Amino acid sequence: MENSKKYIIFGLGNAEDEYAGTRHNIGFEVVSALAKKLSVTFRTDRYAYVAEGHYKGRTLLLVMPTTYMNLSGKAVRYWMDHEKVDSSNILVICDDIDLQPGQLRMRAKGSGGTHNGLNNIIELVGHSNFPRLRFGVGHDFAQGYQIDYVLGRFDSKELKETIEPAIETATQMILSFATAGIQLTMNQFNTAKKKPNDEKTATDEK
Repeated sequence: MENSKKYIIFGLGNAEDEYAGTRHNIGFEVVSALAKKLSVTFRTDRYAYVAEGHYKGRTLLLVMPTTYMNLSGKAVRYWMDHEKVDSSNILVICDDIDLQPGQLRMRAKGSGGTHNGLNNIIELVGHSNFPRLRFGVGHDFAQGYQIDYVLGRFDSKELKETIEPAIETATQMILSFATAGIQLTMNQFNTAKKKPNDEKTATDEK
């Protein structure tokens, strides 16, 4: 029987030390921050580093796959089966070059786009109907240099002013997802960053 109060939070990245802190490893950073918030530590387990926390009656299994990003689906499928958790109760956190740095988007389903980790999960799970939290890392690279960019690191100013606050918000989104549900979480947190020239509505003027 599937456990409706158990959630698996997958943070995508590459486990080797050389990748620590890179844009591509932002999923690891978010899950690590959540583990710290829940006061839990990771153990080395099958295909992943795993930690188990509890929050408001929910069990949260935090998983950082050690399979390399492009084989993330192996860890996702194993832990879903092992814990008997339905795909609607998992959340995959990954970097997204199509969002501005620090911009966060939660979705209930969708394609993997150009993200090899997401695409491998879709391939091995057999569908794309699982929640994901996309963490924007920006698109500031010349054509042909995407790999160098995502395997690079944020500069210290961007990290302090944009990325670290967004990591904190991402942990709040995960806890909201597990308690309030995905729809309410999307409604609360998926707010677009306003452009300087956005026209104000009548409501805004009050």
